Amino acid sequence: MAAKIIILCIFFIITIAVGVYARRHATDVNGFVLGGRSVGPWLTAFAYGTSYFSAVVFVGYAGQFGWKYGMSATWVGIGNALIGSLLAWVILGRRTRVMTKHLSAATMPDFFGKRYDSTSLKIVASVIVFVFLVPYTASIYNGLSRLFGLAFDIPYEVCVIGMAILTGVYVILGGYMATAINDFIQGIIMLIGICCVIASVLNGQGGFMEAVGKLAEIPSDVEITLGQPGAFTSFFGPDPLNLLGVVILTSLGTWGLPQMVQKFYSIKSEKAISTGTIISTIFAIVIAGGSYFLGGFGRLFDSPAIYKADGSIIYDGIVPSMLAGLPNILMGVLVVMVLSASMSTLSSLVLTSSSTFTLDFLKGNLIKNMSEKVQLIIMRALIVVFILVSVFLALDPPAFIAQLMGISWGALAGAFLAPFLYGLYWKRTTKTAVWASFIVGVGITVSNMFLKYIASPINAGAIAMIAGLIVVPVVSLLTPKMKKETVDGIFVCYDSESTTTTKKFLPDQK
Repeated sequence: MAAKIIILCIFFIITIAVGVYARRHATDVNGFVLGGRSVGPWLTAFAYGTSYFSAVVFVGYAGQFGWKYGMSATWVGIGNALIGSLLAWVILGRRTRVMTKHLSAATMPDFFGKRYDSTSLKIVASVIVFVFLVPYTASIYNGLSRLFGLAFDIPYEVCVIGMAILTGVYVILGGYMATAINDFIQGIIMLIGICCVIASVLNGQGGFMEAVGKLAEIPSDVEITLGQPGAFTSFFGPDPLNLLGVVILTSLGTWGLPQMVQKFYSIKSEKAISTGTIISTIFAIVIAGGSYFLGGFGRLFDSPAIYKADGSIIYDGIVPSMLAGLPNILMGVLVVMVLSASMSTLSSLVLTSSSTFTLDFLKGNLIKNMSEKVQLIIMRALIVVFILVSVFLALDPPAFIAQLMGISWGALAGAFLAPFLYGLYWKRTTKTAVWASFIVGVGITVSNMFLKYIASPINAGAIAMIAGLIVVPVVSLLTPKMKKETVDGIFVCYDSESTTTTKKFLPDQK
């Protein structure tokens, strides 16, 4: 216990110290929200990865999908790495950085407002962010509290409040730069922790091959596996179609999440984007691939502790049950790892929410002529408000809030992904098409929450994203173009000339 407490205290001290150090970078709005657009590749890549993977992934999703799909759940982690990280950086990274700087856009709603010349779009986008992002913050506390209870026997309420206070302090002090530096430190802890945990858990089952053999011998549940022998160790698992839906939502969905895309706004240079792409992909392979791979062995730890009184499974209890027998030192590392994952995501969510609400909803609409100093004060105050809201929801979550948390990824990505992606590449994208995407993305996910015409909320989110990618070009071709001079003025940022040497490109052959 002493070792676990010492590890935890060191982590807390470093976290607060980073917040104090980063205060000098948070003296204006650009520095507080984007780190002055001068953040290097390592910090940006780790900030992207740690915001992507929280306790929701390690404890909730890894347990749930590992239980349902067995070892094939690893495909979710692979999809996260290749689609959610590699392709996101390649397709969105440079163009996002260039256009958002050209437009002086600090948030995703701000991008929509300036790219499509519409204040209404900016306001509505900020409302969508508020409705679906803020409640999502409450979900990241649950998995953390279970592991804290396991390691320290601390009540759930204490865990939630302690984590909220610690995160609030360093984000308020140092803004984005404090978040990015802490994300880097927390990311290193996550990399070490996941490798140690996987090795320890598999070793407890007699090694990798022994664990796979045990998993293959689990009797087939006809409802889940359709009677397939060894389904939980098969290549695509017992339910490939629903597994594909999970891959699409958790991988492609990041392209439309404001707290993820905003990381590209702040990166320093062209070279930094190339380096960040590699770092981010490797990070995702280890963290996401490792988490879902570990979750795939969840059925080997079947016990009464993971069931409710009515016989239903507590998915958030599966991974903690796998870790219950770990040595004390490793349990301390694990708790800090999950705390790191949770705090990095929480800090990203509250910073995105407060900056979006201040810059896109309040500034110029409800409060005219807002000075830079006032903007900083309001953003810091809203961080406190949003953290308090997340704590309130986490301590006593109403049923409808729990449903909102479940569909938040689908609603946000369904609404934003298509107009953001097409807006970076296609001049013909119209304002009406963006409205259509907002309606389709939010409409499908929210209506399905009540009507349940799509069995899985995850599949509903995936369908909403795909629908947006179809709706935006169709509506754009059927509606009037934006003014040519306006669009050309936006896309001129991509037209700057560059020179190279024959060391990089071969000369023409005569």
